[in-house]
Amino acid sequence: MAQLWDPLTYDNLMAGTVAHFEQQERRPFGDIAAIEGPGIYALYYEGPMPEYQPIADGSCPIYVGKAVPKGSRTGGTHDLSYPALHLRMREHARSVEQAVNLDIQDFWYRALPIVPVWIAFAEQALIRKYQPVWNSCVDGFGNHPQGSRRATIRSWWDTLHPGRPRKFSATQDKTAAQASQRVKDFWTSRQDESNSS
Repeated sequence: MAQLWDPLTYDNLMAGTVAHFEQQERRPFGDIAAIEGPGIYALYYEGPMPEYQPIADGSCPIYVGKAVPKGSRTGGTHDLSYPALHLRMREHARSVEQAVNLDIQDFWYRALPIVPVWIAFAEQALIRKYQPVWNSCVDGFGNHPQGSRRATIRSWWDTLHPGRPRKFSATQDKTAAQASQRVKDFWTSRQDESNSS
């Protein structure tokens, strides 16, 4: 008997989610639209930074994220008109603007409001498809600011892109050169994977 296609398998649902997301309008990151509701988004980079040249053509997101409605963590009632996507992306835009070696004009985004139960699934589908460098290698971009009295270890993102006014512990175990090499190694491993498949 022939293998029958099932549109509701995990992989087919993921592929359909990615395909629908890719149809969303491309917008400049410096001009975030007033998007209502929760959902997923992806940021794309088309700037001159050497570490990101493998994706500077805009073919692959540099970061994928989600914005959940108020009350999601506590199981409360969801206000679907709350602009969760807009507010989360605005927070990210501030991070890019504060970084000394990034220019917000080099970024654009896509966003998709989604029914809350599918948000984590959709984010996972995009991350699985694209393996964005800021999700996979240069972690820390999506971290929320910590309280004013609490210091944290500097992330790889903050090491490579200094400038956010955050309190980091005095112990510094990462350098910008190490962060840069980490990104280069990431691209090499991705290339090796695609060559072997």
